[in-house]
Amino acid sequence: MTHSALKPMAAYDFLRAMRPFSFVVALSACGLGTLLAYQQGYGSITLALLIVLAGMLLQAAVNLINDHADLPLLQAELQRADSGSAALLTQAITAIHRNYRVGLIFLGIALLIGLGLVLHRGWPLLLLISIGLPGAYFYSAEPIHYKRRGLGVFMVFWLMGILLIGGSAMAMGAPLSLQVLLMSVPFSLFTALVLLGNEIRDYDKDRANELRTLTVRIGVPAARVFFALGLVGSYLMCLFLWRAELLPIFWPLILSLPFAITPLRAVVTRSVQAQALPQQTGRLFAVFALLYLVSCLPLL
Repeated sequence: MTHSALKPMAAYDFLRAMRPFSFVVALSACGLGTLLAYQQGYGSITLALLIVLAGMLLQAAVNLINDHADLPLLQAELQRADSGSAALLTQAITAIHRNYRVGLIFLGIALLIGLGLVLHRGWPLLLLISIGLPGAYFYSAEPIHYKRRGLGVFMVFWLMGILLIGGSAMAMGAPLSLQVLLMSVPFSLFTALVLLGNEIRDYDKDRANELRTLTVRIGVPAARVFFALGLVGSYLMCLFLWRAELLPIFWPLILSLPFAITPLRAVVTRSVQAQALPQQTGRLFAVFALLYLVSCLPLL
């Protein structure tokens, strides 16, 4: 293991480890679920805000717990480091333990909010929570570690997309309908693309660290094909929802297309410049999520 295969030590600082920029995922997913429920006459604005808070705590917990998987790498590096590097590595290891504990606290608070909602909404919501919370924890935690098993992209599609959107609607009191599930698919695909963009960028590092992500397992060319298919498929799904009269308007989503061109061109042309792909995909996700919510507003 070389030091270049490790993250920068500053990446384990609390705020950076919490990755506040990623909160847009939980904010948008919970916002979509609560919006779809509210337009059917379920819940309230106050309840929606509480659900969004729980979702953001869950997102923060996953981010903070995620770096715990780096401990074996850092500890192995510490064994052969000089005194100067050893101090930085020790500091990073301490930060990871702290972030892990705080992440568990956030997870616990989200669970308490969820259990409070279960008292009002019943056992179906408890079932979703029982599936979602362990899935969020074991995304990067042993002994399951979905990301290491190449399941990270699929779990993000399920956990931070369909399950979080459907669970938010149920927490508002709405039934888990086919409409809600179908409406969650484009958003879920975009959520998975954000992670896939990160995997494509981190391919060399993940392979050096023996972290067998989906991209490491299938190779970068195949991952680029999946990325392109997922991106095009998201817009085609939106078009289908509009034609099926489930999505009231389609035209706002056209405004996000300029943000889709750059990442799509990068993967189609197999550009070697993959470092910017996560930022480009994240920017596209934020714009798409906002416009998707706007497209749902006529349902109110």
